[in-house]
Amino acid sequence: MELPFDLVRTLAVAIDVGSLDAAAGKLHLTPSAVSQRIKALETRVGRVLLVRSKPLQPTAAGRAVVRLARQLDALEHDTLAELGMGGTGVVEVPLAVNADSLATWFLPALTPLIEAGVIFDLHRDDQDYTAAMLESGTVTAAVTSQSTPVAGCTVRPLGAMRYLPVATPAFVETWLSTQDAEAFSRAPLIDFDRRDGLQTTYLERVGADPALPPRHRVPASSDFARASELGFGWALVPEYQSEGAIGAGHLVRLDGPPVDIPLFWQRWKLRSPLLEQIEEAVISAARQALRQ
Repeated sequence: MELPFDLVRTLAVAIDVGSLDAAAGKLHLTPSAVSQRIKALETRVGRVLLVRSKPLQPTAAGRAVVRLARQLDALEHDTLAELGMGGTGVVEVPLAVNADSLATWFLPALTPLIEAGVIFDLHRDDQDYTAAMLESGTVTAAVTSQSTPVAGCTVRPLGAMRYLPVATPAFVETWLSTQDAEAFSRAPLIDFDRRDGLQTTYLERVGADPALPPRHRVPASSDFARASELGFGWALVPEYQSEGAIGAGHLVRLDGPPVDIPLFWQRWKLRSPLLEQIEEAVISAARQALRQ
């Protein structure tokens, strides 16, 4: 059985933009034509590929087809480049990355690739959840804390991002003068969001009850670091972001140990010069920025 590329790509575009109307605009088709293409693809494979929700969602079979579309895009780019036709268009590469990497070392790693006509569609999530985007076919590669490869993917270590426990001098004087379990059970802290487990991990290490402290939630990496400098609470801030503030006296490092989060690069197991070039750029930057 053959899967026509125009039908496969139509499904991927519909998933990306979330609706048939938006997909029609991007593909320069009518919504009816988009719907007919997807129905034709479903008929061909004998399975439902799309959940008609808002936004549209792929079924398990649909995720496999979307993954194929991403792979075909990368292979098409590589072929055009080999034929000397790389200037005829751009290729969009979806990647998943955790917020702290995105705010520190990741973007500079991608900068040289922009000149080659690569467009990046970056998806931000916690490092514990980015691998799920590989499984769904949403992205072609991801920075993740998951060392076990996703099915059909390769994995390479990047290094560890070190987080330092910090607070302002005034906050320490008010809340953490003893820095014992009792003090940490009372002192306000800052979480990135409700899924952020770093501060909870630290509380458990120092013997404090994670259920007791008040928690601010600041879901942006730069704002998270800024909130710690403004005295909202204590927090685990990436070493990359906190060293300058510690040196300037705006923050002080707390007595407890740092928390190291190993990070890995996972991508589809696909022989693609483009994906290999992106991988080498990311790994090179990670070796400079992360603890090896």
